[in-house]
Amino acid sequence: MLKSYFKTAWRNLIKNKFSSVINIGGLAIGMTVSLLIGLWIYDELSFDTYHTNYNHIARVMQQQTANGIISSNEAVPLPLATELQTHYHDDFKYVVVSSWMGDHVLKYNDKTISQSGMYMQQDAARMLTLKMIEGNYDGLKDMHSILLSESATKTFFGNDDPVNKVLRIDNNADIKVTGVYEDLPNNTQFNKLTFIAPFELYAANQPWIQNSKNNWDKNSFQLFVQIVDNAHLSTVNKKIVGLINNHLSGEEKQFNSKILLHPMSDWHLRSHWDENGVQSSGLIQYVWLFGIIGVFVLLLACINFMNLSTAQSEKRAKEIGIRKAIGSVRSQVVRQFYIESLLIVVFAFLLSILLVQLSLPWFNDLSNKQMSIPWGNSAFWIIAAVFIIITNAVAGSYPALYLSSFQPLKVLKGTWRAGRFASMPRKVLVVFQFTISLGLIIGTIVVYRQVQYAKDLPIGYNMNGLMMIEMKSKDFYGKHDLLRNDLKSSGAIQDMAESSSPVTGLWSNNISGFDWEGKDPSVNVDFAVDWVTHDFGNTIGWKITEGRDFSKDFNTDTSAIIMNETAVKFTGIKNPVGSTIQWNKKNYKIIGVVKDMVMNSPYEQVKQTMYVLDYSNVNWMILKLNPNRSAGESISKIEAAFKKYIPSAPFDYKFADEEFAKKFDAEDRIGKLSAFFSTLAIFTSCLGLLGLTSFVAEQRKKEIG
Repeated sequence: MLKSYFKTAWRNLIKNKFSSVINIGGLAIGMTVSLLIGLWIYDELSFDTYHTNYNHIARVMQQQTANGIISSNEAVPLPLATELQTHYHDDFKYVVVSSWMGDHVLKYNDKTISQSGMYMQQDAARMLTLKMIEGNYDGLKDMHSILLSESATKTFFGNDDPVNKVLRIDNNADIKVTGVYEDLPNNTQFNKLTFIAPFELYAANQPWIQNSKNNWDKNSFQLFVQIVDNAHLSTVNKKIVGLINNHLSGEEKQFNSKILLHPMSDWHLRSHWDENGVQSSGLIQYVWLFGIIGVFVLLLACINFMNLSTAQSEKRAKEIGIRKAIGSVRSQVVRQFYIESLLIVVFAFLLSILLVQLSLPWFNDLSNKQMSIPWGNSAFWIIAAVFIIITNAVAGSYPALYLSSFQPLKVLKGTWRAGRFASMPRKVLVVFQFTISLGLIIGTIVVYRQVQYAKDLPIGYNMNGLMMIEMKSKDFYGKHDLLRNDLKSSGAIQDMAESSSPVTGLWSNNISGFDWEGKDPSVNVDFAVDWVTHDFGNTIGWKITEGRDFSKDFNTDTSAIIMNETAVKFTGIKNPVGSTIQWNKKNYKIIGVVKDMVMNSPYEQVKQTMYVLDYSNVNWMILKLNPNRSAGESISKIEAAFKKYIPSAPFDYKFADEEFAKKFDAEDRIGKLSAFFSTLAIFTSCLGLLGLTSFVAEQRKKEIG
């Protein structure tokens, strides 16, 4: 009997070639979209699962309340680590202090290459369960050691044995390779980690870290922990929630600092907090969004199948009548139509697998992922089988139930007619199809307009031709005047300056030691501070609205500050120029006010910011290229100058406009993905409409003739 069902289904498939192509093609497109979205969702949900203990690992965060707004940030004080290790060792298996991910200069013989890595305490490799190729988890016990990723190892040593080879890091210290670990996958927060060096080495070369060991109000470090196996993060969090605040006093205590253990399982998808300190959202909303889109696109393809199958009811009426007349019961007819739809769904699935395989390279590039079809994973094939069964149940249910309901007596006597309301369900389904499609289009337009609105906001400075070079080692310092004079005389740049933060970010926040005339005692002070050199404003092209810029003609500018408009509003000073602000018991005179500049997220309000003149507290060189010269010519001259004055470091640079554009990467990708899926949804709907139109035209060919 089952063989007969498949024979009949195959004959009907061959007989109605056009409708079969429409059905298989429509379902294949819907399935392709659903499979691509499924792979994307799986990749998102499996983020950080590479680390075996990810359910027990957390980042220690801090929540502070200022003027009724709770801010959540990842920077914590250094003595917190010692406190957790000493007094809470029963709750924590590992406590690891870390620097921030950044580029560092590694040198081996004549190879000098910039690599992205972190300084971390010795339990880092064990906590992250890195897959060691050479060496073991104890590789960071020696202060002068380093663990390298497999790709970084090949870059420096090729196929030679790397263990015990000596590298020089940031031209500060010689370190020995004690281990090599497997490159981390793309779907982990540490995917760019090409090396780990001991945090103790970092601290030894940075005097400010030594000064931070007992300083509870200096929030400059990352802290990762792994709780013991039988503990719960929420329970441990309650024990330590007030630990930082208990060690603060005076002005710092007013911010009511609270510790928050942010689990690794939430780092990627649930990383946003609202102004009340409540974990609100993150990329998880896009997982839900694309999951819904995938369901809707597949549903559109199923609706096409239903419409075309029921539209051909008159063609199949006699067949059903004869089958019932010679003894077939309705359940057998239902099975027949389910087998037909199953055959189409299976063919559509095979075609969709091919389309997914062909489109994955492009889709990976668009979504910035490294996904592949898990051919060897049995769970994938189980899910695929369930996927086929569900699709068949949805697509084949209405045709099977509708067509099997025909009464044989009326059909064979010729008195059966579809009726004037028979096409109503098809019309409703077509309207539903295009309603969904239009909804997807509207959503895509909204995302696009939001991103464009943020991109079009005035940023307060001129990004064109603005080059940023990070000062990665001590060799960069003290070279400002030499480089500036050389490059200006060559015509490569218009101007040059240095700053503590890149133009596209603010790295330092200060919350204590501020006072000014008329200050409201209840106001919690929180300023972003950027230490800059002379000509910073001229280099980036900021817009001064009141007062003047820093000038070498005024020796007193070492005790002067420039504020942005938001800072002036925050302080409430009506005539800022000439007014004095006290900071850490030192008086600073406000000499100018500049327009607000978008330096952090373009989706957040500009923070109150102060710019302070200081040549010793800088980390970035900022260069303005000469617009009258070609960029290539200018960059060649800049590179030559850097190799002349700083030969020990590779010439690495970033352009401000490119770095600023990266702030929109996530939204741009979401918009492009939405547009792609919406286009396929429209195409699927139009494909079904084409099939219905062709069928109606065939029915009315006598009338047309």
